[in-house]
Amino acid sequence: MFRTVFIANRGEVAARVARTCKRLGIRVVAGVSEPDADLAWLRPEAGLVDAVAVLGGRQSYLDVDAILAAARQHGASALHPGWGFLSENAIFATRCEAERIRFIGPTPAAIRSMGDKSVAKDTMRRMGLPLIPGSDGPLVSAEHGRAIAEQSGYPVLLKARSGGGGRGMRRVYDAESLEGAFSQASAEALSAFGDGALYLEKLIEGGRHIEFQVLGDSFGNVVCLGERECSVQRRHQKLVEESPSVGVSPERRREMMARVSAACARAGYRGAGTVEMLMDKDGALYFMEMNTRLQVEHPVTELCTGVDLVEQQLRIAAGQALPADWIANGVPTFGHAVECRINAEDPSQGFKPAPGRVTRLSLPQRVAGATLRVDTHLYEGDAISPHYDSLIAKLIVHGPSRAAAIAGMDEALANLVVEGVPTTASLHRRVLADARFASGNYDTSMLDGFAGL
Repeated sequence: MFRTVFIANRGEVAARVARTCKRLGIRVVAGVSEPDADLAWLRPEAGLVDAVAVLGGRQSYLDVDAILAAARQHGASALHPGWGFLSENAIFATRCEAERIRFIGPTPAAIRSMGDKSVAKDTMRRMGLPLIPGSDGPLVSAEHGRAIAEQSGYPVLLKARSGGGGRGMRRVYDAESLEGAFSQASAEALSAFGDGALYLEKLIEGGRHIEFQVLGDSFGNVVCLGERECSVQRRHQKLVEESPSVGVSPERRREMMARVSAACARAGYRGAGTVEMLMDKDGALYFMEMNTRLQVEHPVTELCTGVDLVEQQLRIAAGQALPADWIANGVPTFGHAVECRINAEDPSQGFKPAPGRVTRLSLPQRVAGATLRVDTHLYEGDAISPHYDSLIAKLIVHGPSRAAAIAGMDEALANLVVEGVPTTASLHRRVLADARFASGNYDTSMLDGFAGL
């Protein structure tokens, strides 16, 4: 195992990785920007960090040279990129390896192939996963897109080849709208990701967003740890996640877990990854994309399996094989978990970020009939920076049943106290109480027209 790990990320992500490293006896060096340098979790008394490397200004989490120089200076033999920032940057992963610093993640080749959505779709098609009807690769023009749309039928979805988060994405309901949507989506993608290429797929309305968690070692073994439902979204940003999905039958779950793990094994995938799929109204699942990293919502999988996914990332990167019993029998799952992301945002004002100082913070400690986990980096008195995401904490509740997990989450939200900034906690309680969510009969359109949004 590694002696020193450099964490090239910030906030809750970095603190989450640091906790596992410290549990395993690994020395932790946190690379931080100047605006983040005074956060309380970085202080010695918090017990999570052995050294802090100030990288530079607010953009320094993307400064490859500064990060690698700091990692070398502090004697790090491995680097964990977290999720976001440089975690899916093949050039960065290649630079790490060239510096003899182990990149804790997939190979640069895997990041490169899966980062290009059209290449990823072609790869997974060849590996046996079903795809949403659409273009085989990037569109060369709006006319090309119109021809594909005529074959698949409207409505269709234009999506950026690179990036995510809903940027460079447009719904198109008729041929007359396609050219304008193509220009807008391409320009937005170019601005956000430096790549204006788009591809097109059939728009599945009323679909459910389902994602499968995989782990692959360096010996060709891949296991799937079940699925998560991420259909409660606003503008393609996930708000509430749960595992397992109510919409996936046990039979379909077994089938897709086997197909996903086999596809990733044939592709030679190493490390943690997430295969994102869309389920239509008939229950058919289609491959959308693969994220070559952990997801923000990975804790629901951890609580349903008892597996620390960051620990497995570290072990895989250190050259260890996955446990033999997982390879032979799969990873057992139990109970049900729900996660809510609490952000410093005002839902009634279009989810406008609300940076500021957290003048009071009281986190729930326990809930009745279920297990509560709170992932956060914040302490009372810390500030939510205007330069980065506005995450305050993630609440994750695991219970013996879905009803127990939901009830526990509502209790946790009711007992959460945050003062100084507005939060999304009240919205989460409304989602949990909504009849569609409570019944499990919901999809990605659930928040469309939600009162007060």
